[in-house]
Amino acid sequence: MATEAGFIAYLCDQLEGVGSIRARKMFGEYMVYCNDKPVLIVCDDRPMVKMLPILEPLLKDRPTAPPYEGAKDHYVLDPDDRETLREAVRLAEEVTLLPKKRRKA
Repeated sequence: MATEAGFIAYLCDQLEGVGSIRARKMFGEYMVYCNDKPVLIVCDDRPMVKMLPILEPLLKDRPTAPPYEGAKDHYVLDPDDRETLREAVRLAEEVTLLPKKRRKA
């Protein structure tokens, strides 16, 4: 089941004010960016964040799962827990590097 566009709109609304938030559709699912840094992957209407050391104190009790087959486990976030969602994105954005620009061939 692919992620619904309406769910992405809700998720972006939950994150309003954390930074510059945008979502990009990728392979039928979505990547959510904060200040142009990829911070959340959303698969099957489940927002997930990498298991970064900075997030462990905040999310240690959250369930984990791989976003897709063959991927490493990520923390599964509750989209309705606005405070935790926003703090997880804020912390992940702090330690995530900007993606490298692709050179034109």
